[in-house]
Amino acid sequence: MATLAELASLRTNLKESAVDHLLRLTASWSLLSDLSFSDMLLMAKVNEPSNRGGENFVVLGQMRPNNRSTLLNDDLVGTTQRLDAWPLVRDAFESGTRTIGEVTIENVEDVVPVWCVPVRHDGNVVAVLVRLQGPLRGPASLYEQAYLSIFDRLCSMVADATFPYREDDVAGPGMPRVGDGILLLGGRGDVEFSTPNATNALHRLSIYASVEGHTLREMGLRVRVVERSLEFGIPAMEEIDRGQDVAILFHCVPLLDHGIVTGVVVLVRDVSDLRQLNRVVLNKEAAVREVHHRVKNNLQTISSLLRLQARRSDEIETRNALQEAERRVRSIAVVHEVLSREPGEEVVFDEIVRSLVLLVEDTVLALHPVEIVVNGELGTLSTDLATPLAVALAELLTNAVEHAFVDFGGAENDHVGVVTLNLYQEDGNAVAEIRDNGRGLGDDFSLEVPTSLGLSIVRDLVRTQLHGSLEMNNVPYAEGGGTLVRVVVPTTARL
Repeated sequence: MATLAELASLRTNLKESAVDHLLRLTASWSLLSDLSFSDMLLMAKVNEPSNRGGENFVVLGQMRPNNRSTLLNDDLVGTTQRLDAWPLVRDAFESGTRTIGEVTIENVEDVVPVWCVPVRHDGNVVAVLVRLQGPLRGPASLYEQAYLSIFDRLCSMVADATFPYREDDVAGPGMPRVGDGILLLGGRGDVEFSTPNATNALHRLSIYASVEGHTLREMGLRVRVVERSLEFGIPAMEEIDRGQDVAILFHCVPLLDHGIVTGVVVLVRDVSDLRQLNRVVLNKEAAVREVHHRVKNNLQTISSLLRLQARRSDEIETRNALQEAERRVRSIAVVHEVLSREPGEEVVFDEIVRSLVLLVEDTVLALHPVEIVVNGELGTLSTDLATPLAVALAELLTNAVEHAFVDFGGAENDHVGVVTLNLYQEDGNAVAEIRDNGRGLGDDFSLEVPTSLGLSIVRDLVRTQLHGSLEMNNVPYAEGGGTLVRVVVPTTARL
């Protein structure tokens, strides 16, 4: 279904600023619909060759009330409405004033009371807000009368172009609803009307006496946004807390008459449970982050112990084995370091790759100058995939830097060693290609019978734990020579 902006662009002559004004209106008009217990339509003149004199209308938006059954079972957005079915809409366009009457709706037995409110922007009527009033249950109650009175005042503001407001942060789907609770304040801030839900919210703030006829400040409650709305006519929101268990949101909508503040509608919502849930989530995230941080610290401690033990060893083979073990532990710590910053079930793997490259550059002492180049990215991966893949890539990069250029050229040779890591996703798989321009693999090399512990670890990680594939081949001399290692692992869930 086309959006309001798309419909306005394709079927009307409305300017961009007028469309923005209508978008703000439709972001806030659930308030109008609930206050009037009515279905709402937003109509604009159609700009089509078949529309003689611009007399037909297109429905740009539709809103159903939350506190009463709808009259319109069909979705009318995008439909063309003929002039003879909506003469009051034309009258509102031409006169620029509210028109009231009745209209016949398909599938509705009785005629429906209708208000047609001109929507003015920059001095021009750009659309008409149509209110379709359903039958009330008997005489209007005190609350219904108050709601309808507020709706009447807001309609006057729509016709005067003072509603909706330009402030985006006080409109939209997240704004409180009429059912949450309403306080109606007069021009001096005294409470003229309070719904039961609003009264209950005030009780949670330790205000138990009747507030009607008094200001909130007189009752011991300082709500700065109320004072701001009364003084400057600006909508605003404020959340007031009482300890850790109570949080009440106040959403102020000033009521204006020719630019003068005549009152404020305060939508009151008890958000205590929501804030408590947010605190639980934040505490859980903090706990997970702390766990990863401690795991990282423990791994770094193990790494330091291995490094210290390697320095104390007199056997070269033992020293090398301890150094390799220390590097592998550090590569696992890199993953937990990233998770300690952004805990969750997924991790941005590209951050891990950058740390792995630095790790290899810092820990490997090559006899030949080597440059590591990274191309592409893998994006976000699950943590159960990221950890073993990080260890495998660290092993492969280290292996390339350490062994690819041994006895390859000499001091008199200006050949510069380059190790390239290409990363990308393809057909639901994460692909990593490590290529070097070194001496290549020996004639007797076999991945099935690896000669080093590092390659054994990589093979087992990729094939057994990641359920992927591992290939190692020589690159033809005509293509630059060297070795190409290709790792392909599925990014979907693994058993």
